[in-house]
Amino acid sequence: MPKKRKNEIVTSQFFTWKLCQRDGVYQADGRTNPVSAGRHSLGTKSREEAVRKLRNLDLLRAVELGLANPSLLQQPHTNQMGFDEGVAVYRAHVERPAVTGGASPQTWARYRAVFDKAVPFFEKRGLASWHQVTRKHLEEYAAWLDGEHYAYRTQFIELTTIKQAMNYLVDAGHLSAECRIKLPLPKPTGTDTYCWSPAEVSSMIRGCHARTDLDWLGHILTALACTGMRISELASLRWSDLDLPAKVISLKDETSSRRRMVHRKPRQTKSRRTRCLPIHDDLLGVLRQLPRVDDGLVFHGPRGGVLSADITRRTLIRDVLAPLKTSFPAAEGDIGFADGRLHSFRHYFCSLCANQNVPEQMVMEWLGHQESKMVRHYYHAHNEEAQKHMKRINFTGDVDETPHAP
Repeated sequence: MPKKRKNEIVTSQFFTWKLCQRDGVYQADGRTNPVSAGRHSLGTKSREEAVRKLRNLDLLRAVELGLANPSLLQQPHTNQMGFDEGVAVYRAHVERPAVTGGASPQTWARYRAVFDKAVPFFEKRGLASWHQVTRKHLEEYAAWLDGEHYAYRTQFIELTTIKQAMNYLVDAGHLSAECRIKLPLPKPTGTDTYCWSPAEVSSMIRGCHARTDLDWLGHILTALACTGMRISELASLRWSDLDLPAKVISLKDETSSRRRMVHRKPRQTKSRRTRCLPIHDDLLGVLRQLPRVDDGLVFHGPRGGVLSADITRRTLIRDVLAPLKTSFPAAEGDIGFADGRLHSFRHYFCSLCANQNVPEQMVMEWLGHQESKMVRHYYHAHNEEAQKHMKRINFTGDVDETPHAP
């Protein structure tokens, strides 16, 4: 009995095709599409060549059926930029010197994570080069991310990164103007980052100092709570950044410094601006008991090495949050204590400053922001003037029904 023929489904730019063999020769059947693309022989027994010919056939039939611009058939060779080549070109653009607008290595690391997911997604749909990616494919990618339960903010960043990369390739002449992606994306608003309470922060710090192997983490948490600094900024903090008698931290952006760093890379703050913030007395007590190590760094990891954000985060979750989560329960389905992370200390710092009526502009300077939705969120939440006006309104209280004199 002959074996049942197996059809391979290939989703190309315009049509979905059934790829099968007849007498060893590959055939492409596109008759099941909403607009039939017909059935065609690809004239080859090589699968690799068949897939390549299928891409050309897909475009040709789309043009013939009025589904694609005929100019796509006359695209120059430079328009056929493969995914790997396009990513490499965009990376060179992103990593250009800072003086010409280049980004930090951390920025490219985030972009690379996007391409590591997006490129395989496109390839599984029969695409082989950037000129084949359309708005429809980005919408399909967004649907896939949503189905995989990625947060809205992550979806926004991923699609924005792909759009930026493709539009750069167009502007640089690697892709034709027809390849420019126009897909408006509403910016995410609000935040789901958990904000600690003073009681929670106090319990975490006490818990760390109750264990000698977590003493280092207690110092880190105190510093994060008292400064609102990012963990990467704290890890790069040097004794030369501190003026203990004046109780001031100067977090310097060194990218424009004339001094070339011999033994380390110049520090680059996220805002690329130097900022100063006062040292709170609680943090001053910690700093005065820390040993000074030859590397010049203020804070170190559990074994005395360079402070790692990943190790700090994992230790916080495993050894601090997990043991304490029963002490600070959250309602089912709500974000609570156990969902907090290192960045939550930045929100905590901002929240307490707002609650204590520290001027909003001063807090933004301490945090290194020129504008911040996070800061505005906490200042709106702690707006005393709004609370005073609300208290004056009687929504459900007793009504004075004493009749008025005529």
